[in-house]
Amino acid sequence: MDDRNLMENMLLLEKGVCDLMMHGTIESACPEVKQTFSGALHSSLNMQGQIYDQMQARGWYTADSVDRQRLNAVKMKFSQNG
Repeated sequence: MDDRNLMENMLLLEKGVCDLMMHGTIESACPEVKQTFSGALHSSLNMQGQIYDQMQARGWYTADSVDRQRLNAVKMKFSQNG
């Protein structure tokens, strides 16, 4: 297993952790538990971002750019529905 595969696996695992922490935050009835999950979610999102940044810097994870006209059309669509 090379570095790219390891980082891809780390990113997938961290995304899964973020999902679990988000649901824990949403479903918590106790304010203290909710705060704990929220803090863990914040930390997990930061870790996910750091892994993504490292992969992007190495050219292993690229995001497609969207043209301004298409972006504005989507923004307009959702602003009209709200």
